[in-house]
Amino acid sequence: MHAEIQWQDKVHFVGKADSGHAVPMDGPPDMGGENRGSRPMELLLIGLGGCSSFDVVNILAKSRQDITDCMTVIDAKRADSIPQVFEKIHLNFIVSGKNLDPKKVERAVQLSAEKYCSASIMLGNAGVEITHGFEVHEASA
Repeated sequence: MHAEIQWQDKVHFVGKADSGHAVPMDGPPDMGGENRGSRPMELLLIGLGGCSSFDVVNILAKSRQDITDCMTVIDAKRADSIPQVFEKIHLNFIVSGKNLDPKKVERAVQLSAEKYCSASIMLGNAGVEITHGFEVHEASA
C-alpha cells in the first residue's frame, strides 16, 4: 500500500492512496486552517468505522442475513495533553434488516473486532480501549 500527502497551503493537505481518491484535510481556523477538509484524527476514526462496517456487513451477508442498512456511530475520547492520542473508542453498529438474528449480528461485530478489522486490532494493540455495541432494527415493509 502506498499513500501520498500533498501540501496545498497553510495547513490544507490532500491525501491520495492506491485507490486514487483525493481526501482533503485541513485544520481549524484557530490553527491556521480554513476548514476545507476533515481533520486527520477524524479520518482515523472514519477509517476504523469503515473497516469495521465492511466486515460486519460482509459477515452478515455470508450468514444469509437480509440487511437493508448499517450505520456505525463512533464516540471517542482523546488525551488532554499532547500527543492527543485516542484513549477510548466506542463503536455502535445500528443494523436494520428483515428478520435479522441478533446472535448473528453480535457474532459479526465480535469477529470484526477480534479477527478481521486491521484498524481496530492495530489501535487496540497500541493501547486504545475499544468497545463495541449493536442495535438490531426491523426494516419497514
